[in-house]
Amino acid sequence: MAIDAAKTTGDDVPDDYLAKRTLRSGSAGWVLLAGLGVSYVISGDYSGWNFGIGEGGFGGLLIATVVIAAMYLAMVLGMAELSAALPAAGGGYTFARRALGPWGGFATGTAVLLEYAIAPAAIATFIGAYVESLNLFGITDGWWVYLAVYALFIGIHLSGAGEALKAMFVITAIALVGLLIFAVSAWGRFDLANLTDIPADPEAVGSSEFLPFGVMGIWAAVPFAIWFFLAVEGVPLAAEEARDPEKNVPKGILISMLVLMGTGVVVLFLATGALGAEAISTSGNPLVEALGDDGAARVVNYIGLAGLIASFFSIVYAYSRQTFALSRAGYLPTSLSVTNSRKAPVLALIVPGVIGFGLSLTGQGAMLLNMAVFGAAVSYVLMMVSHIVLRVREPGMHRPYRTPGGIATTGFALVIACVAVVATFLVDPVAAGWTFAAFCAFLLYFAVYSRHRLVAASPDEEFALLAKAEEELE
Repeated sequence: MAIDAAKTTGDDVPDDYLAKRTLRSGSAGWVLLAGLGVSYVISGDYSGWNFGIGEGGFGGLLIATVVIAAMYLAMVLGMAELSAALPAAGGGYTFARRALGPWGGFATGTAVLLEYAIAPAAIATFIGAYVESLNLFGITDGWWVYLAVYALFIGIHLSGAGEALKAMFVITAIALVGLLIFAVSAWGRFDLANLTDIPADPEAVGSSEFLPFGVMGIWAAVPFAIWFFLAVEGVPLAAEEARDPEKNVPKGILISMLVLMGTGVVVLFLATGALGAEAISTSGNPLVEALGDDGAARVVNYIGLAGLIASFFSIVYAYSRQTFALSRAGYLPTSLSVTNSRKAPVLALIVPGVIGFGLSLTGQGAMLLNMAVFGAAVSYVLMMVSHIVLRVREPGMHRPYRTPGGIATTGFALVIACVAVVATFLVDPVAAGWTFAAFCAFLLYFAVYSRHRLVAASPDEEFALLAKAEEELE
């Protein structure tokens, strides 16, 4: 796809255009970035993953999780290279813009935006379930909770990135303590037989005690295995606000991935072994139910709420930065990228939040989860293609960090990501279909309108245009 497949403008934008669209740099080192990566995902340890046992049994979800963990590790190794080479707030969109041109950049950014706009809506429904189970404030109708979390945490983000990242780090640390308490308590209730208590379906090909729904169950469990790691790839979105992003962003994303692999294994085995595969497959609060009625269950229930809040809080940050980057470059309405006196993008926080709140009112957490996974999987495909293209086409590009294994590593991630896209249709074709329709609507907007109004002065466009100029000189 040609770099110059869309019109860019630079002379007709106001002199203060970028001054009104500036983030606060130097707000985060690698510790806060690693905390951000964990906070994006940690709610997936507390709720949502267990629905995959209903699709594939413990064995199906276990195999799917191992494969997906390998995909994510390969993917973040590739993204570590790209984020060090191209440190900008656009993250995956910036990488694809350089490799695949405006169409590829916008398609990637749109897929990421769909993931990050929908995921908080799913998490809000899980927060509502936790609040109701705790009987907090006498709330029995979740929509009040959904409204409160959107209003509160968007408000905190409007105060600035440094303050928001520090608050996220504290909440994430509390959530990790909750997982430790759960692990210690669940160990005494663990029973190996509970892992395989779902009866095998005699009509499923390859069904067994380990794979009660057969081989297809592994595939159907893939979207829920993704929930263990969904959004960790968002760490590069903080590149413009990080200190020394060439070193700290790769370090942050890799450390967060290793932590999440450990917590995912602990939760999958101990929660299922304590409660039983059949019972946990439909639970809205799996860790708490796995601990029964003892005191640890109530502690984990309260801390689990912190885990869900951590992910909600951090993904609000992610969708705002993706919206900001696309808007600043002209792919979305430029008003969305204007920042306030605290250098926070106001409308980029509010507009996707209003849309997400509307989606949360459906109360369909599992459906929204699958919609978010569809957007994520599409973006993974495009980002891995971007890494491969840049390695082949621009071997001399400055790369402070290089992916071990090169394109073989990201090629593996690309294949699994393609499988994941198809798997979302297998689990919930309606949810995947609606998300695909939204994706196509964004592309239509780009084709008809915004591709003629790109802003060449934006950092993401400059990366691509400089590469084009260098190519022409050579």
